[in-house]
Amino acid sequence: MPASIAGRHVDNTETNRPREMISNATAGREPAIYPTEGLATVPLKKPRGRIDNKSWDYVMRSGLAGGMAGCAAKTIVAPLDRVKILFQTSNPQFAKYTGSWFGVLAVMRDIRSTSGIRGLFRGHSATLLKIFPYAGIKFLAYEQIRARIIKDQTQETPLRRLMSGSLAGIVSTVLTYPLEVIRVRLAFETKEKGRTSLFKICKTIYRETPPAPAPTLTATSSPVARTAASTLNATSATVQQVTRVSGLTNFFRGFVPTLVGMLPYAGTSFLTHDMAGDLMRHPRLSIHTVQQPTQRPASASRDSNKPPPLTWWAELITGGLAGIVSQTVSYPLEVIRRRMQVGGVVGDGHRLRMLEVIRRVLKERGWRGFFVGLSIGYVKMVPMTATSFFVYERGKTWLGI
Repeated sequence: MPASIAGRHVDNTETNRPREMISNATAGREPAIYPTEGLATVPLKKPRGRIDNKSWDYVMRSGLAGGMAGCAAKTIVAPLDRVKILFQTSNPQFAKYTGSWFGVLAVMRDIRSTSGIRGLFRGHSATLLKIFPYAGIKFLAYEQIRARIIKDQTQETPLRRLMSGSLAGIVSTVLTYPLEVIRVRLAFETKEKGRTSLFKICKTIYRETPPAPAPTLTATSSPVARTAASTLNATSATVQQVTRVSGLTNFFRGFVPTLVGMLPYAGTSFLTHDMAGDLMRHPRLSIHTVQQPTQRPASASRDSNKPPPLTWWAELITGGLAGIVSQTVSYPLEVIRRRMQVGGVVGDGHRLRMLEVIRRVLKERGWRGFFVGLSIGYVKMVPMTATSFFVYERGKTWLGI
């Protein structure tokens, strides 16, 4: 080897060589991480920074992650969801099966034998049509509301978490409730003659009107009384025709109990998930429950203020606990809401009010009537909520937020 090179003497002619050759010939340095490292003309690639959670970019990504989470969760439990609706609304065809696990299996067997596998997913298209915007709005609303109510870790209290979840549930419910009524009515349908389409269900719900009050007449009623009764019936029919547009309110049956029930449901769901997540990230458990940096995808956000992601099984457990707590707290109001939503199909067809439904349930089954189908609710809500939170958290990671 020439002495000039061994002594690190560089001839002036080397200044005419490409800069990368000089860089590679330089001793005493560690190997370059990037091929262009050390060159002023090519900047190094900077790691992904934090995305502002109040920006439109974050809103759109969180909404997309939430919509995917809702669709995945509902698809998994669609058959159980239909059986639960049939039980909650006291469908006459399946009332004899209410109250036992064998009944659940029997209903699913009967539906499959008469309608095939597709019968277990009746109304699922309306479910996806409703759940994507509902879940997307719920999750993105939670992120936005939480960012404004909980501005730093000193404000991270259970009450503020509960408020954030409840308000997010209310916002999503107000914006998507008519789709929920359509979904329930499609799931309630058991007729086999003629396929019920989404358009037919919407038209049926819109045209449902309360029956006109019929005066009680006896055989000895006077001609004047008969004439008055006939006039009253004609007037009622005319009023119904004139006020036909009021049928739009039929798409908001059960809206009040839904809003009331959403306060404990969404609030306790997010609260339980966040608190269970805090427990899973405890120093004594985190070595087993938290993903190590090498396990995280390259698209993951590097926001230091965001808690580290949990492993798949820890995330599923936190979501399952959230489903158990939220389902138990809100189930009675869910039963009331389902009864009101199908009020145009059962009974005399008049619009049921909340207090009227409560009295009917108490008269038919007592206080236990408010928990009919709760065991199915657990079987449905635990995997559904677990899947929802799991897909949402992973979706945020995939989308880089």
